Amino acid sequence: GFSWPKIKKTRDEYIQRLNGIYDRNLANSKVEKFVGKAVFVDAHTVQVGEEQITAEHIIIATGGTPRMPDIPGIEHAINSDGFFDLEDLPKKAVVVGAGYIAVEMAGILNALGSDVTLSIRHDSVLRSFDHTISENLM
Repeated sequence: GFSWPKIKKTRDEYIQRLNGIYDRNLANSKVEKFVGKAVFVDAHTVQVGEEQITAEHIIIATGGTPRMPDIPGIEHAINSDGFFDLEDLPKKAVVVGAGYIAVEMAGILNALGSDVTLSIRHDSVLRSFDHTISENLM
């Protein structure tokens, strides 16, 4: 049968394995990785923390951090990073957003049996994607 803890454990192991693969591929390609907030100093130099790095080619992989709005009740909300920190599958959930992560989270929760409401500002989801996809999801 369905086991939320098993899904959580499997997902966490998968992400850890992927991160290891990415790190090994970078190391094998002799790519130096610097983790932190980067600020360009000039066309070939970035500052990461206290360190300045100069190179002919610089790749910035920004990643992303969900933003939580400053609204009453926000302490009862989680962001997409907290999804797999849930110890139990919620019986009901409201997912806020129209981007692919919100649509994906709503779909996963729904498929696993949660009663899900997707709350969006505009009239459709995935507005920057192909209209056929957006129209079929609505």
